[in-house]
Amino acid sequence: MKYKIDHDYHIHSHLSVCSSDPLQTNESILQYAIKSGLKSICLTDHHWDEKVEKINEGWASGFYQKQDYAYICQAKPLPQSENVTFLFGCEAEMDMNNKIGISKERLDAFDFIIIPTTHLHMNKFSVSEADYQNPERLAKLWIERIDALLDMDLPFYKIGLAHPVCILMNNASEEAYLSTIELINKDEMRRIWKKAAIKGLGIEINAEDVYRIIKYKAVCDVFRMAKECGCKFYLGSDAHHPVHFENCIRQFERAIELLNLEESDKFYIGK
Repeated sequence: MKYKIDHDYHIHSHLSVCSSDPLQTNESILQYAIKSGLKSICLTDHHWDEKVEKINEGWASGFYQKQDYAYICQAKPLPQSENVTFLFGCEAEMDMNNKIGISKERLDAFDFIIIPTTHLHMNKFSVSEADYQNPERLAKLWIERIDALLDMDLPFYKIGLAHPVCILMNNASEEAYLSTIELINKDEMRRIWKKAAIKGLGIEINAEDVYRIIKYKAVCDVFRMAKECGCKFYLGSDAHHPVHFENCIRQFERAIELLNLEESDKFYIGK
């Protein structure tokens, strides 16, 4: 059976600093879900747990300064609908030492936690100055960071790998980005995806990435290999503003068609 678009597990509200859009409210997010026929959605505002020490270099330390637990909890209680379950989650950052911004004490506080390993635009925070915008080194980091995540003691039944082919993994240029993807060792990629499948890590198909999945064979092949290795996929609009909802369902449809995804390929939170 073809993969059904019945969820969106990566959505930001105005509480995320990179949104700050007064129109991106919980109520407007819920209305998007109702209008789109979704059954489950998850709020994933950016978060760095105050219990976890931050690296004191780079602009991202300031970016996460106020995104602590008390701050993102201002979103609660989340509005609910008879036909839509609205989950409370977060997007917890990974720094250049492969430390994630969520403590063990906080893991139970969230229904779903997405972790980006490709936010490599944050010089001196998520990536060292030596590795920053260096295609060869970033290609190795792509493997190393997912590997480190999979070695952590985490409840992988509710952990998602956010936008694994995000443009921010090398935002020097489109050419540098594609070069970085092409330089990832394919044997190592296969090993990583097999490990992710065994651990039960959810792999995100991000609406913002679908353009490049369609345009570049090397980007599409990342997901094709993940599917071959038995990984499970969830959908994320990564919406920061209401306008981002307008085309995301169509983008999901295009990715599902291109990757030939079926219901058996779907990641279910808690399973």
